[in-house]
Amino acid sequence: MNNPLVKPSESRPQRKPNSPIGDTLRQMRQARGLTLNELARRCDLAPSTLSKIENGQMSPTYDTILSLGEGLEVDVADLFSERQTASVSGRRTVTRAGGGVMHQTEQYDYEMLCTDLANKQFVPLKATVKANTIARFPEMLSHPGEEFVYVLSGEVELHTQFYAPTRLVAGDSAYFDSTMGHALLKASDEDAEVLWICSRVVEPLRS
Repeated sequence: MNNPLVKPSESRPQRKPNSPIGDTLRQMRQARGLTLNELARRCDLAPSTLSKIENGQMSPTYDTILSLGEGLEVDVADLFSERQTASVSGRRTVTRAGGGVMHQTEQYDYEMLCTDLANKQFVPLKATVKANTIARFPEMLSHPGEEFVYVLSGEVELHTQFYAPTRLVAGDSAYFDSTMGHALLKASDEDAEVLWICSRVVEPLRS
Protein backbone atom coordinates (compact mmCIF):
# COMPACT_ATOMS: atom_id res chain seq x y z
CA MET A 1 0.00 0.00 0.00
CA ASN A 2 1.30 3.44 -0.90
CA ASN A 3 2.38 5.70 1.93
CA PRO A 4 0.03 8.74 1.85
CA LEU A 5 2.76 10.87 3.43
CA VAL A 6 5.11 10.39 0.47
CA LYS A 7 4.34 12.21 -2.75
CA PRO A 8 4.84 10.09 -5.92
CA SER A 9 7.40 12.57 -7.25
CA GLU A 10 9.42 12.24 -4.02
CA SER A 11 9.41 8.45 -3.78
CA ARG A 12 12.43 7.95 -6.01
CA PRO A 13 15.27 10.34 -6.95
CA GLN A 14 15.46 11.37 -10.57
CA ARG A 15 18.60 10.18 -12.36
CA LYS A 16 20.52 13.11 -13.76
CA PRO A 17 21.14 13.10 -17.51
CA ASN A 18 24.53 12.63 -19.11
CA SER A 19 26.84 15.41 -18.01
CA PRO A 20 26.93 18.42 -20.39
CA ILE A 21 30.71 18.48 -20.16
CA GLY A 22 31.02 19.95 -23.66
CA ASP A 23 28.97 23.03 -22.75
CA THR A 24 30.81 23.42 -19.45
CA LEU A 25 34.18 23.10 -21.17
CA ARG A 26 33.30 25.76 -23.75
CA GLN A 27 32.02 28.16 -21.08
CA MET A 28 35.16 27.73 -18.95
CA ARG A 29 37.46 28.13 -21.94
CA GLN A 30 35.71 31.26 -23.17
CA ALA A 31 35.54 32.75 -19.65
CA ARG A 32 39.35 32.51 -19.55
CA GLY A 33 39.71 34.04 -23.02
CA LEU A 34 41.36 30.90 -24.41
CA THR A 35 41.16 29.65 -27.97
CA LEU A 36 40.88 25.95 -28.71
CA ASN A 37 44.56 25.90 -29.70
CA GLU A 38 45.64 27.64 -26.49
CA LEU A 39 43.70 25.28 -24.24
CA ALA A 40 44.87 22.31 -26.28
CA ARG A 41 48.49 23.28 -25.59
CA ARG A 42 47.75 23.62 -21.88
CA CYS A 43 46.09 20.18 -21.79
CA ASP A 44 48.53 18.46 -24.16
CA LEU A 45 45.57 17.48 -26.34
CA ALA A 46 44.79 17.94 -30.02
CA PRO A 47 42.58 20.98 -30.83
CA SER A 48 40.34 18.63 -32.85
CA THR A 49 39.80 16.54 -29.72
CA LEU A 50 38.69 19.58 -27.72
CA SER A 51 36.40 20.67 -30.54
CA LYS A 52 34.74 17.26 -30.65
CA ILE A 53 34.21 17.26 -26.88
CA GLU A 54 32.72 20.77 -26.91
CA ASN A 55 30.35 19.81 -29.73
CA GLY A 56 29.25 16.55 -28.10
CA GLN A 57 30.92 14.40 -30.75
CA MET A 58 33.32 12.72 -28.33
CA SER A 59 32.98 11.52 -24.75
CA PRO A 60 36.28 12.17 -22.94
CA THR A 61 38.00 9.39 -21.03
CA TYR A 62 38.95 9.91 -17.40
CA ASP A 63 42.55 10.65 -18.44
CA THR A 64 41.31 13.37 -20.79
CA ILE A 65 39.09 14.82 -18.06
CA LEU A 66 42.12 15.05 -15.80
CA SER A 67 44.04 16.85 -18.53
CA LEU A 68 41.16 19.29 -18.96
CA GLY A 69 41.15 20.00 -15.24
CA GLU A 70 44.88 20.65 -15.37
CA GLY A 71 44.66 22.97 -18.38
CA LEU A 72 41.78 24.97 -16.93
CA GLU A 73 43.23 24.83 -13.38
CA VAL A 74 39.96 23.59 -11.90
CA ASP A 75 38.84 20.64 -9.83
CA VAL A 76 37.58 17.66 -11.85
CA ALA A 77 34.19 18.06 -10.18
CA ASP A 78 33.86 21.57 -11.65
CA LEU A 79 33.47 20.00 -15.10
CA PHE A 80 30.40 18.05 -13.98
CA SER A 81 28.56 20.34 -11.61
CA GLU A 82 26.75 23.63 -12.06
CA ARG A 83 27.72 24.76 -8.58
CA GLN A 84 30.19 23.84 -5.87
CA THR A 85 30.45 24.81 -2.23
CA ALA A 86 33.33 26.81 -0.84
CA SER A 87 36.35 25.06 0.65
CA VAL A 88 35.48 25.25 4.35
CA SER A 89 35.58 22.66 7.10
CA GLY A 90 32.40 20.88 8.07
CA ARG A 91 31.20 20.42 4.49
CA ARG A 92 28.97 17.54 3.51
CA THR A 93 26.82 16.45 0.61
CA VAL A 94 24.56 13.50 -0.19
CA THR A 95 24.00 11.75 -3.50
CA ARG A 96 20.85 9.62 -3.47
CA ALA A 97 20.77 6.26 -5.26
CA GLY A 98 20.79 6.92 -8.99
CA GLY A 99 21.17 10.67 -8.46
CA GLY A 100 24.76 11.11 -9.67
CA VAL A 101 25.88 12.82 -12.87
CA MET A 102 26.21 10.32 -15.70
CA HIS A 103 29.18 10.25 -18.07
CA GLN A 104 29.61 7.60 -20.75
CA THR A 105 32.72 6.42 -22.56
CA GLU A 106 33.31 3.44 -24.81
CA GLN A 107 34.87 1.47 -21.96
CA TYR A 108 32.85 2.59 -18.91
CA ASP A 109 29.63 4.28 -17.86
CA TYR A 110 30.45 6.55 -14.92
CA GLU A 111 28.09 7.93 -12.30
CA MET A 112 29.93 10.89 -10.78
CA LEU A 113 29.06 11.16 -7.08
CA CYS A 114 28.96 14.21 -4.79
CA THR A 115 29.85 16.60 -7.60
CA ASP A 116 28.51 19.68 -5.80
CA LEU A 117 31.56 19.80 -3.50
CA ALA A 118 34.68 21.39 -4.95
CA ASN A 119 38.29 20.70 -3.93
CA LYS A 120 37.60 17.20 -2.64
CA GLN A 121 40.65 15.14 -1.74
CA PHE A 122 39.37 12.23 -3.82
CA VAL A 123 36.87 11.65 -6.64
CA PRO A 124 34.16 9.03 -5.95
CA LEU A 125 32.58 7.23 -8.91
CA LYS A 126 30.25 4.34 -9.51
CA ALA A 127 31.14 2.72 -12.80
CA THR A 128 29.68 0.09 -15.08
CA VAL A 129 32.49 -1.79 -16.81
CA LYS A 130 31.58 -2.47 -20.45
CA ALA A 131 34.92 -3.26 -22.09
CA ASN A 132 35.66 -6.98 -22.32
CA THR A 133 39.01 -6.83 -24.09
CA ILE A 134 42.10 -4.68 -23.73
CA ALA A 135 41.74 -3.85 -27.43
CA ARG A 136 38.81 -1.55 -26.46
CA PHE A 137 41.40 0.82 -24.99
CA PRO A 138 43.64 2.89 -27.31
CA GLU A 139 46.20 2.47 -24.52
CA MET A 140 46.13 1.68 -20.82
CA LEU A 141 45.23 4.69 -18.67
CA SER A 142 47.97 6.42 -16.68
CA HIS A 143 47.89 9.61 -14.59
CA PRO A 144 49.14 10.97 -11.25
CA GLY A 145 47.45 9.73 -8.09
CA GLU A 146 46.17 6.50 -6.56
CA GLU A 147 42.95 4.52 -7.01
CA PHE A 148 40.72 2.13 -5.08
CA VAL A 149 38.25 -0.21 -6.78
CA TYR A 150 35.57 -2.26 -4.99
CA VAL A 151 33.50 -4.71 -7.06
CA LEU A 152 29.79 -4.30 -6.36
CA SER A 153 28.48 -6.89 -8.83
CA GLY A 154 29.73 -9.13 -11.60
CA GLU A 155 33.37 -9.99 -12.27
CA VAL A 156 36.20 -7.80 -13.52
CA GLU A 157 39.78 -8.28 -14.60
CA LEU A 158 42.31 -5.67 -13.49
CA HIS A 159 45.16 -5.08 -15.93
CA THR A 160 48.17 -3.16 -14.65
CA GLN A 161 51.52 -2.38 -16.20
CA PHE A 162 53.77 -4.35 -13.84
CA TYR A 163 51.47 -7.18 -12.72
CA ALA A 164 49.67 -10.10 -14.30
CA PRO A 165 45.93 -9.57 -14.92
CA THR A 166 43.93 -10.20 -11.74
CA ARG A 167 40.30 -11.34 -11.62
CA LEU A 168 38.07 -9.74 -8.98
CA VAL A 169 34.54 -10.80 -8.02
CA ALA A 170 31.82 -9.06 -6.01
CA GLY A 171 33.25 -8.08 -2.62
CA ASP A 172 36.87 -8.00 -3.83
CA SER A 173 38.84 -4.76 -3.94
CA ALA A 174 42.15 -3.40 -5.20
CA TYR A 175 44.30 -0.35 -4.52
CA PHE A 176 46.97 0.74 -6.99
CA ASP A 177 49.26 3.50 -8.21
CA SER A 178 47.55 5.44 -11.02
CA THR A 179 50.85 6.34 -12.69
CA MET A 180 51.11 2.66 -13.60
CA GLY A 181 49.24 1.85 -16.81
CA HIS A 182 45.88 0.29 -15.91
CA ALA A 183 42.56 -0.85 -17.34
CA LEU A 184 39.51 -2.62 -15.93
CA LEU A 185 37.65 -5.21 -18.03
CA LYS A 186 34.47 -7.12 -17.38
CA ALA A 187 35.23 -10.84 -16.99
CA SER A 188 31.73 -12.24 -17.61
CA ASP A 189 28.94 -11.75 -20.13
CA GLU A 190 27.11 -9.25 -17.95
CA ASP A 191 28.41 -5.73 -17.30
CA ALA A 192 30.07 -5.36 -13.89
CA GLU A 193 29.56 -2.50 -11.43
CA VAL A 194 32.34 -1.09 -9.24
CA LEU A 195 32.83 1.66 -6.72
CA TRP A 196 35.83 3.59 -7.98
CA ILE A 197 37.67 6.16 -5.85
CA CYS A 198 40.50 8.22 -7.34
CA SER A 199 42.73 10.55 -5.39
CA ARG A 200 42.38 14.20 -6.29
CA VAL A 201 45.06 14.93 -8.85
CA VAL A 202 44.66 18.56 -9.95
CA GLU A 203 47.33 19.87 -7.56
CA PRO A 204 49.93 17.19 -8.45
CA LEU A 205 49.30 17.89 -12.13
CA ARG A 206 49.82 21.62 -11.63
CA SER A 207 53.10 21.05 -9.81
